[in-house]
Amino acid sequence: MASFLLGAMLLIVQPQIVPSRSAINLKAETSSQSVQRELLKKTSQKNDFKENIHSNGSCRQLPQTIIIGVRKGGTRALLEMLSLHPDIAAAESEVHFFDWEDHYRNGLQWYINQMPFSYPHQITVEKTPAYFTSTKVPERVYNMNQSMRLLLILRDPSERVLSDYTQVFYNHMQKHKPYPSIEQFLIKDGELNVDYKAINRSLYYIHMQNWLKYFPLDHIHIVDGDKLIKDPFPEIEKVERFLRLSPQINASNFYFNKTKGFYCLRDSGRERCLHESKGRAHPQVDVWLLEKLHEYFHKPNKKFFELVGRTFDWH
Repeated sequence: MASFLLGAMLLIVQPQIVPSRSAINLKAETSSQSVQRELLKKTSQKNDFKENIHSNGSCRQLPQTIIIGVRKGGTRALLEMLSLHPDIAAAESEVHFFDWEDHYRNGLQWYINQMPFSYPHQITVEKTPAYFTSTKVPERVYNMNQSMRLLLILRDPSERVLSDYTQVFYNHMQKHKPYPSIEQFLIKDGELNVDYKAINRSLYYIHMQNWLKYFPLDHIHIVDGDKLIKDPFPEIEKVERFLRLSPQINASNFYFNKTKGFYCLRDSGRERCLHESKGRAHPQVDVWLLEKLHEYFHKPNKKFFELVGRTFDWH
């Protein structure tokens, strides 16, 4: 009887077991895996999936790295330069899996089918610039892979706004459609039109806050797009280190094309430049309007610098 009472007392005073941090992380990983399984169950209604395993031992796989943006920040240049590395397998086109509902509903198997064939030692990379400014994308990427390493390339916000307009302007010109001047977008009732979408896309700190809810800062490498244009090799070296790649890309892989006015690539004796749509001249904008842009972005830029613990040479 005494033994029974002693055992009961021990059960009563026994401290409550609190799950360890590793157990919590395991629960989060299990939840993430559950989401992945649900997405993998979904298949395209077209039922046109291709075989994901090649006879040479390569296969299609989910990306381990995503270039999440920013639009007109230099994402295509970054991807092309990164592709110089033999351990990188890059998706050719923008996939828009996480931000387009029609694509996301197809599930992860559809996403895998958009990836290139790669070998086990290679890192698969895709880039979709719209991911950075989409509020729903960070959580979706997190649910797929909490260890994802993200690349974000940014330019001076004012320059990015002008590039944004330039791209849309030329798209309309190619279709022989008229398009308003940039002043008509930037000015409203004599003041800067802060509702212009191109301006919102340049408010980096707002979008970065959303990503930092799901990924720690050391999982997001910020590439200086302005420096990448002027001197690409040092920026690519930093990307190699972030992705834990062996240093394979060197200064001889880049040469300045005087005709185009920007750096092109040299790989195994083969030279190639970005598409002619890249590096287009921006529209002429009055100085006072540029100053309005610089003034507007001053505080948001400061908030962004504080958020990421780093400064950039922006106006």
